[in-house]
Amino acid sequence: MSRAVAATLVLSALMVPMSSMAQRAETPWTSRYTSSHSVQDSVPVKRTTTWPRPLASLLVPGSGQFLAGHDRGAMYVAVEALLLVRFFGFQAEGRREGDRYRDLAFTVARAAFDPSVRDTAFTYFEQVSKFAESGPFDLDPGPAFIPPDDPSSYNGSLWLLAKETFFADPDSLPGQQSEEYQRAVAFYRQRAVGPNFRWSWRNAGLEQDLFRRTIRQSDEGYRQATQQLGFLLVNHLISAVDAVISNRLSRNGRRVIVDTAVWPGEDQMPVGWRAVVQIGF
Repeated sequence: MSRAVAATLVLSALMVPMSSMAQRAETPWTSRYTSSHSVQDSVPVKRTTTWPRPLASLLVPGSGQFLAGHDRGAMYVAVEALLLVRFFGFQAEGRREGDRYRDLAFTVARAAFDPSVRDTAFTYFEQVSKFAESGPFDLDPGPAFIPPDDPSSYNGSLWLLAKETFFADPDSLPGQQSEEYQRAVAFYRQRAVGPNFRWSWRNAGLEQDLFRRTIRQSDEGYRQATQQLGFLLVNHLISAVDAVISNRLSRNGRRVIVDTAVWPGEDQMPVGWRAVVQIGF
């Protein structure tokens, strides 16, 4: 006597909420997508044919399902397309906001010091967002070297840190030829901002606030883009696992019925999909 055994496989790929702009955008698959089909194998599949479909799905999600005649491959293609659109969108947002904060620094904070170089390391812009001004690199216009002593400026805070690190008493300067003084100066020179990268947000507090927000938005764009790469990898792996399971379950004449469903996110809801597999023996 034959008997039916039902097994349920639920594989879910959870996506973070879209950005406010992406949430408002219409996607080409906003309605629920479902598919159902039956696979009947009358001849056992050779072991040599077990892996081509999973490998195809690992390379291009959904391709292994299409090769097997399973229309749920469209679901993987739809998820892949959505994730790619979001990845490139977030990448573009990160670059756009990055250009904005660099322009603000160059045209507002650095403008008074006739800068000739627009870009530099990101850590520099982090300090530009934290301090109202860089302060001068050297207070002495002549050959002598005198670091600034205003701790509210970036360079002044570095010199204070150097004194606290290398001097026995930060309030008492040792001789300029002493080893501890030379070590403090070397520490300061390696980290201080030079003349060509000086900045000041004096009388431009609103612009500095905008600069900080723009940096955060750029960071968030790149972070979200990196997250989409992780989701893309998950989509590839799930498609490959799906192909492996389908191959194994459909061998030796087993009857496999697969119902799939996929749905888009709505505001704070995740994007997910579900596959229900029924196996007849």
